[in-house]
Amino acid sequence: MQYTILGILLMIMMLLYFKVADRFNIVDKPNERSSHSEVTLRGGGIIFWFAALLYFVQHIESNYFFFTGITLVSLVSFWDDIQSLSNKIRISIHFLSISLIFYDLGVFDFMPLYGVIITYILAIGLINAYNFMDGINGITGLYTLVVMGSLLFVNKNIQFFIDAVLIKYAMIASLVFLFFNYRKRAKCFAGDIGSIAIAFWVIYLVLKLILLTNSLVWLLFLAVYGVDAICTIIHRLYLKQNIFQAHRLHLYQVLSNEYKIQHRLVSLYYAIAQILVSALVVFLYHKVQDVLLFVIVITPLLLIYSFKFYLLNKNNLKLNS
Repeated sequence: MQYTILGILLMIMMLLYFKVADRFNIVDKPNERSSHSEVTLRGGGIIFWFAALLYFVQHIESNYFFFTGITLVSLVSFWDDIQSLSNKIRISIHFLSISLIFYDLGVFDFMPLYGVIITYILAIGLINAYNFMDGINGITGLYTLVVMGSLLFVNKNIQFFIDAVLIKYAMIASLVFLFFNYRKRAKCFAGDIGSIAIAFWVIYLVLKLILLTNSLVWLLFLAVYGVDAICTIIHRLYLKQNIFQAHRLHLYQVLSNEYKIQHRLVSLYYAIAQILVSALVVFLYHKVQDVLLFVIVITPLLLIYSFKFYLLNKNNLKLNS
């Protein structure tokens, strides 16, 4: 009953936001780099902040660092959705917000300086990777469901590390968002506020699990996104492109834009791929060494990603397009 009421509340909040977005013309207008062709309401991912707010009001005593952090990144991201901000401002706020959860989780106490620096780079990189991957209908919502579902399974069956309700709130928010987004013609897009807010949420949970188990294998719950995002950045650097500008060189973009595979189907492929990876991680956890598990997971994902170059060359598409 609790989660049914939550779903209804989030649905109402989304509908109210649609009124505001329509009134103030908060829309996503397609350009030559976009994966869509129609003007669509932007910022629907605000639902993730709404879900965090509803959780916070029930757990104020133990949740203020996380909520303050997700509020800061949501505010700056929403601002960026409406009016472009400089990368320096956005990254500064990301740094501050991540610092809050680092303090909350004891990162500064348990890690040496070089470990803290690496963790900062990794966290900020993951936030931006999640944002880069939010480009077609359904991909953010479905992928988030898989990641959160994987964490929920671990929390229940392998290592308790967090109040399960916090994970479930993110999953319900994803389901409500998918109701409006997982369509041939989406009612709304997540916008930066959605992809970055939920990425912050994921990072908080994954980092807490890593610190408790002293194992990095849980990063593989983000392996599919990670391989696509990192390899595409490397590809664009090779092409001497500005990696912060919009483009169409992710594998999912090639599949949906150049090969005209339905967006919802491509999003489903990514979700299924991450389900398989997460299942493998859970099955092999404690059975093989962490380094070997990374090799087992990353190697086939790299091979799948490399198929992108075959697709580009097959259709004589320019690699710098």
